[in-house]
Amino acid sequence: MNNESQHVPLATPVVISPAGGPRVGRHRLPAPPHALRGRAAVLAVAAGAAVSAASAGSVLDVAGTHSTEAGDIALLANGETVPATPAPSTSATASATPSLPEPVVITAMAAETENAQSTMLYAGTEINTQREIAEEQARRPKVAMPAFGSYTSPYAMRWGVMHAGVDIANSAGTEIYAATDGTVIDSGPAQGYGNWIRIMSDDGTMTVYGHMQSLDVSKGERVYAGQKIAGMGSLGFSTGSHLHFEVLVNGGKDHVDPALWLAQQGLGSPGTGSAGSTGMAGSTELSNTGSLGS
Repeated sequence: MNNESQHVPLATPVVISPAGGPRVGRHRLPAPPHALRGRAAVLAVAAGAAVSAASAGSVLDVAGTHSTEAGDIALLANGETVPATPAPSTSATASATPSLPEPVVITAMAAETENAQSTMLYAGTEINTQREIAEEQARRPKVAMPAFGSYTSPYAMRWGVMHAGVDIANSAGTEIYAATDGTVIDSGPAQGYGNWIRIMSDDGTMTVYGHMQSLDVSKGERVYAGQKIAGMGSLGFSTGSHLHFEVLVNGGKDHVDPALWLAQQGLGSPGTGSAGSTGMAGSTELSNTGSLGS
């Protein structure tokens, strides 16, 4: 008991001046003990820090923040050390806001997957295009009527010589078509024909076209059945605008009747099914030694 009483500080007496007397020093209060002043300063600093954190828009939970700050202030008031607050985990992704949208991360695997999908799409499109081309070619006729007009001269002897083709008459410039798929082996001037075009098909059948006033294909060009190759005319040994048409088989060695050949292909007789036929009967090439059909 005696030891404890020796450590208790004595209270500072407060002097009260009598009424009407001078009140010197009444506004002054005794200074608090040094330890209490230190704790008050710590409380003020902690409270200021709490207010600053709240005004800065802290994303921490309000209730949790208040309880934590109250506990820290109490510890500081008692002179104890506040435990360190754990740093937020870097693995956790912060919630996206309108002002700070969540970033889109494209990994290498995602890029490779996208490239593979693009390649597959391109390959599928290319395959589909090739299939459409193949289907179109399959639907396309393999043999076509070379021209439309009046059938004016058959494959037969005429004026003592063989007329080795058929004549289809129509107005100058009437379209002339390739009778088969094939390669153009001649396109230009030729004796008796004026101009001619010769086409060798894939199966060794050669077709010949004569007297054209215009040519639309060149030697070495690949053509298809039904493709326009020339415009009808009357060049060479001819009495009027018409097409002289020949068919040779066995690699172009042997003539055959073009009318029969067209019928075998399901096309009917030359000149049938024409539109705007001029009926130019008698328009044919002249017979001459070394000319057509000789």
